[in-house]
Amino acid sequence: MSDDYLVRIGKLIRDARQHRGWTQTQLAEALATSQSAVNRIERGNQNISLEMIARIGEALDSEIVSLGYSGPMHLRVVGGRRLSGAIDVKTSKNACVALLCASLLNKGRTTLRRVARIEEVYRLLEVLNSIGVRTRWINDGLDLEIIPPGHLDMAAIDADAARRTRSIIMFLGPLLHRLRQFKLPYAGGCDLGTRTIEPHMIALRRFGLDITATEGLYHAEVDRDVVPDRPIVLTERGDTVTENALLAAARHDGTTVIRNASSNYMVQDLCFFLEALGVRVDGIGTTTLTVHGVPQIDVDVDYSPSEDPVEAMSLLAAAVVTESELTIRRVPIEFLEIELAVLEEMGLDHDRSGEYAADNGRTRLVDLTVRPSKLEAPIDKIHPMPFPGLNIDNVPFFAAIAATAQGQTLIHDWVYDNRAIYLTDLNRLGGRLQLLDPHRVLVEGPTRWRAAEMMCPPALRPAVVVLLAMMAAEGTSVLRNVYVINRGYEDLAERLNSVGAQIEIFRDI
Repeated sequence: MSDDYLVRIGKLIRDARQHRGWTQTQLAEALATSQSAVNRIERGNQNISLEMIARIGEALDSEIVSLGYSGPMHLRVVGGRRLSGAIDVKTSKNACVALLCASLLNKGRTTLRRVARIEEVYRLLEVLNSIGVRTRWINDGLDLEIIPPGHLDMAAIDADAARRTRSIIMFLGPLLHRLRQFKLPYAGGCDLGTRTIEPHMIALRRFGLDITATEGLYHAEVDRDVVPDRPIVLTERGDTVTENALLAAARHDGTTVIRNASSNYMVQDLCFFLEALGVRVDGIGTTTLTVHGVPQIDVDVDYSPSEDPVEAMSLLAAAVVTESELTIRRVPIEFLEIELAVLEEMGLDHDRSGEYAADNGRTRLVDLTVRPSKLEAPIDKIHPMPFPGLNIDNVPFFAAIAATAQGQTLIHDWVYDNRAIYLTDLNRLGGRLQLLDPHRVLVEGPTRWRAAEMMCPPALRPAVVVLLAMMAAEGTSVLRNVYVINRGYEDLAERLNSVGAQIEIFRDI
């Protein structure tokens, strides 16, 4: 291996470490080596084996290289191109992962239609398969069939796959009905700062679940004599904590009231799925859910999750930053109305079709056409709120949109500790974003985007925002190691190419 390759590998490792927010000393501790050794590796001054590269990638949750295939995926983006035509929104990533967890409630066959084929889904399938659940893609890979075993083999759980997804936390609700004791690896996923599971524990303790965390594992014990005797009040109106409470309540033999519940899109899809399983849920779309549990669920169920409003927002932002006219079909409008209201005030030129039903028969869809617009910065700051407010996951897209608008926009991403920091990666592409504190960014527009080569941020939505800015920048950009994008989007590069983008997928190690 030439010295040039050592330098390139060292730079990839350094960028991945810095995006993780680690010092050289922290990485050295994870590798059981010295800080000086890490320093030499990052400067390209030390021979490094494939085994060590793989260990570094695992420690940083970044595929520096993956043994068994040709290496991490990168994107080469030729920017400055206008998009045109129409593109369909895929099914919701967050709904699909919740439904995979919910399939553990059912002793019968579960068939999910048009499941998002993304890395997050693949990781959960690896976990499910490892504990004995049989899954297979059917109908030319469009749909997913899930058949549970009589007994779950939790001792055989694929811990590596589990640690790479935060969704594993939603196994707690279904498993407490099937097992008196079990272990789960700590939840992983995007690097978004410290995120406690205590809201989950507060809700699930009411069903007798007790958790002790040691050595990278949650040790769970269930006391079946403990049942909710009054309404469960969630301490945060979070999506996954609401879903976990719903999953626990679904097989509780009685009525469970959940207050301060999220009414977001993935929660509604989960409620619709539970109804297909025979569980009655009152109050869907509100912050008070009443669940009439069924102690045994053994049905063959066929369900179609709805489309993803965050992907719809991604495609809308792609049209805005590239100054394109684009039709986005199958947009779940109920979950994008606040974002569109804000964009209308900023001057967005768009129109929408009449409403029609999603395949689940419940979610309202429209086709949305966006045209090139001269945007003005909003008077008020952009900040998320629980549904029906501006979606937490859509906040990063406003960084790219605000960068195209005239004036200053304050973005207050109060939910996550690190995500606002990653938005400043847009500065390497010509953006003018000032980080005021870990949660607030001041965006100055309009922006003359420029091409650059950079490492993909380790958080899903900021990573896509960087890709969109590269599409707007004249010249050729390179976005390295896009595993995090593949966690949440199916074939995004190919689909953007279908409407006029020029994005090449390549691997170099």
